[in-house]
Amino acid sequence: MTPDYQQMMDDLRAGKLATIEITPETFTAFRAVWTNYAGRETIVGEAKRDGKIIYHYQSVADEIK
Repeated sequence: MTPDYQQMMDDLRAGKLATIEITPETFTAFRAVWTNYAGRETIVGEAKRDGKIIYHYQSVADEIK
């Protein structure tokens, strides 16, 4: 079963989740949702070892600082 990435990104923005870990196996499914997500510029990923990406919420105000 594919995780509900839309809900997970909503939860990141609401502060209910701190991060979302994406693996190479789940990247394509995640990206399909992320590219159509209205607030995608606030969902920022950081590449880790073994092809994992850790996404977190970064408000636009934080980016300006």
